[in-house]
Amino acid sequence: MARKVFFSFHYERDVWRANVVRNSWVTKPDREAAGFIDAAEFEKIQRQGHLAVKRWINSQLEGTSVTVVLIGAETYMRRWVRYEIIKSFDKGNGLLGIYIHKIKNKDGNTDSKGENPFEYVGVYIGKDGEAEYREFKNGKWVRFEDCPKCSSKSDRKYWTGKIYTFKHMTYDWIDNDGYNNIGSCVEEAAKQVGG
Repeated sequence: MARKVFFSFHYERDVWRANVVRNSWVTKPDREAAGFIDAAEFEKIQRQGHLAVKRWINSQLEGTSVTVVLIGAETYMRRWVRYEIIKSFDKGNGLLGIYIHKIKNKDGNTDSKGENPFEYVGVYIGKDGEAEYREFKNGKWVRFEDCPKCSSKSDRKYWTGKIYTFKHMTYDWIDNDGYNNIGSCVEEAAKQVGG
């Protein structure tokens, strides 16, 4: 059975680098990719409003078991990347981050390394066990308005009134030979959530 992976990335800035990773994924047997759309189509969806973007993301996540966040210089700041991480966690996908800043773009340039986006979203679990999603914005943790309620039930030991960030496996596409190792990293991310 094919492993279907959702790829999350900064469309405007990193589409070239993202396609390098995507193309190396789908050229191997039993692999499918979701979350890719050309810039013109994405802009068309954005013009329809936030609900249309959410519907598109949610439909792309259907049938996936792992979400790979392609981390560029500004990925951690992107609203829709944060939404994709949270929705992926909420549906039980394995999460994996791949730094792509060293991949050359169409002009042969690399980029600066960005912050880890998994450290900018989290789950706040109150002392009553109620959970909601949060994001780190303007120097503080605030409620994530795009999908505030967490659907998963938290173990009683986590009823602490603290925020738990999504600290998941990350690696560098160039330094860690992503072309040859992406398959094993995706499988490891799936295993971490029982997939």
